[in-house]
Amino acid sequence: MTVASGTGEFGHLLAGHRVAAGLTQEDLSAAAGVSLRALGDMERGRTRGPQRRTVQALAAALGLDGAQTAGLERAAQSGRPRGVRRVPPQVPAVRPFGQESDPPQPAAEAGTEPEPEADPAPPGALALPRDLADFTAREQAFADLAALTAEQHPAHPRVVLVSGQPGLGKTAFALHAAHALAEGFPDGQLSLDLGGTAATPLSAREALGQVLRALGVADQAVPAGTEERAGLFRALVRERRLVLVLDNAADEGQVRPLLPGAGPAVTIVTSRHALPGLEAVHRLRLDVLSPGEAAALLARIAGPERVQAAPDATAELARLCGYLPLALRIAGQRLVARPQQPVAQLVRQLAAEENRLDLLETGDLGVRPAFELSYRRLPAEARLVLRRCALTAGQDFTAAVLARYAGLSAARTELVLERLVDVGLVQPATPERYRLHDLVRLYVGERLGHDEPAGAVAGARTEAGRGLLGEAAGYGLRFDPDHVAAAGADGSPESLAEAARWLEDEHPEWLAALYRAQLEGRHREVIDTAEAMHWFSDRLLSWDLWGEVFQLSVDAARACGDRRAEAVHVNYLAWTYVTCLHRYQRGIELAGEGLRLARDLGDHEQQGWALTYLGSGLRHLQRHREASESYQRAAEAFGEVDNRAAMIGRLVTLRGAATCLRELGRADEAADSRRRALAGALELVEHWSSPLMHLLAAMTAHELGQDRAALQRWPAAEKAFRQALFHYEAIGRPDSMTKTLTELGTALIEQGRADEAREILTEALTDLSADGRPGRAAP
Repeated sequence: MTVASGTGEFGHLLAGHRVAAGLTQEDLSAAAGVSLRALGDMERGRTRGPQRRTVQALAAALGLDGAQTAGLERAAQSGRPRGVRRVPPQVPAVRPFGQESDPPQPAAEAGTEPEPEADPAPPGALALPRDLADFTAREQAFADLAALTAEQHPAHPRVVLVSGQPGLGKTAFALHAAHALAEGFPDGQLSLDLGGTAATPLSAREALGQVLRALGVADQAVPAGTEERAGLFRALVRERRLVLVLDNAADEGQVRPLLPGAGPAVTIVTSRHALPGLEAVHRLRLDVLSPGEAAALLARIAGPERVQAAPDATAELARLCGYLPLALRIAGQRLVARPQQPVAQLVRQLAAEENRLDLLETGDLGVRPAFELSYRRLPAEARLVLRRCALTAGQDFTAAVLARYAGLSAARTELVLERLVDVGLVQPATPERYRLHDLVRLYVGERLGHDEPAGAVAGARTEAGRGLLGEAAGYGLRFDPDHVAAAGADGSPESLAEAARWLEDEHPEWLAALYRAQLEGRHREVIDTAEAMHWFSDRLLSWDLWGEVFQLSVDAARACGDRRAEAVHVNYLAWTYVTCLHRYQRGIELAGEGLRLARDLGDHEQQGWALTYLGSGLRHLQRHREASESYQRAAEAFGEVDNRAAMIGRLVTLRGAATCLRELGRADEAADSRRRALAGALELVEHWSSPLMHLLAAMTAHELGQDRAALQRWPAAEKAFRQALFHYEAIGRPDSMTKTLTELGTALIEQGRADEAREILTEALTDLSADGRPGRAAP
């Protein structure tokens, strides 16, 4: 099929009229009903002769007069390919693919007019647009595609669906693949934009008409109905080795009639939608590039010298672009247009989140418009759920958490999220969790501010925060032995595992809700939530966020004027600084403050805890004499109180005093004192078999193992460490268990049992490597 060479006159003329009318490409696209991509192809000269109805729509949108419209039509006419002659409808005239001229026609009968020329077929829009010379990465996807298309005589037609979120370069990938496959498919390569993101996507009937004309079917011979056109299309491609790119598909119903029924043809469909109803297709779901691939793409666009001169800035630029190919291309083009601009300057500009999407636009390329096309096609409920995703605090979230922000049921929210996954705007993180690409999150945050009243957003955030804090407190109280005993709550290992998992997984949400409650003056909620957490905090000594939690509760208690709560939470904060943050001097200062508050209140229990944390801080600073005195005073204070907390406190002080003895070189005395502490801990386990009691027994047994190791009594040390592991296992392997595994490995090595030690140390390393908890403090 011969295509006129064209000069690009139409594109220049169209761009001139648009600029004169003061319209952007987006404005003209919306007014004329022409997709933004098609309009860009026209102005760049990729499409040199659009159809007459497209020209008329553009002229009307531009407000051209008759002469201007005629000039625009002449320019389009010059860019169109030569037409094919019409033949009577009952004789389908199909030109062999690749034939450059019509076959000889029989002479017209005397007294009859020859058949008129057909309207020109759609121009080179169905010829492949140019390939990108700087196309980068996607090696595995290309390998999968090459393997799929290698067979010469496949049993079934090959259909590949390339899907993913906006900006991943699906079209570029499909066209690059079509160009690469061209040699093995000599009967042709066609590309058709189905307009899936336009207000009115191309119908299957219209698409089939364009494809049939591109395959050489005369205009008069194109059937009227969709089914008839689809049947003719399948007949034509049955024996042809051709590649058909169906770009930007809207839905399954648009695509199905365009798929071959048999034969060697390859069809590559691209869509932002997953098109889950499309049967028997090979699915390639693209993702963002890796950091290395992103840097390579920037280098190919902006030049390797420029990128190699600033590797750290280039890496940060790629990260700020979210490794999204569209954003990377725009950033690269900005660097090309500004040859004197350092990469670091663009990084600094993009670092401001409020400006990032503005900067990621250049010419007719833009990240925001790409997202906008998908967002505007969503139903109202899906737009609401997507916007409310911007309120979540974590990198990923569950449907149940998002439901609190969206004001919907968890089941309904999950259903909408799955639909948003299908259209590429939300990504699955795990089977139960979802995430947004960083740039999508920025975009939906903008939409949240534009589309919803500020009061409604604040109300949704507050209501969700109340629910999250209530849920966090409920889970935290499962670890409080007094609460479990008084309320008859479920303290089973399964219940505790569920609670721990939720508190760990959702910590960004409830911590953000805690900060918001403080800002909004809901101080009692802050105090109650932190109080409910304090026994759970013993399980996760590596979390430095306990410093944030208990600082908030101290501030809330002061704001409320609640002196007793202030004393309690200052003590919690002192514990955090000594045990979790290892900032011992600050911990000592806070313990002293807690002691003064407790004395003023006459609260012996809180005096005991303040003195215990004071002793721990002093011990870590090697001030053992002062630490021992503090532990002794703590024991005396606890002796004035008759409750379970005081019993626990007396054991803690006994443990601390024993550790001082060991560190002073008096390991024999330390071991004797620790045995008494362990006996007391086991008695508590027998009376109240709660997670807290098992944890206390595990820690005491671990320390007894350390005492015996200091005496080089390795079999006895091994026995104590294994006893500690037994109690740790009973409460779900908290993070402190890793230290016991390490110490046990050492004891086994000292006994010459290297193989057993290797297994134990491997287990410890596995636990440590798998620990995804936030804020692991240095020991």
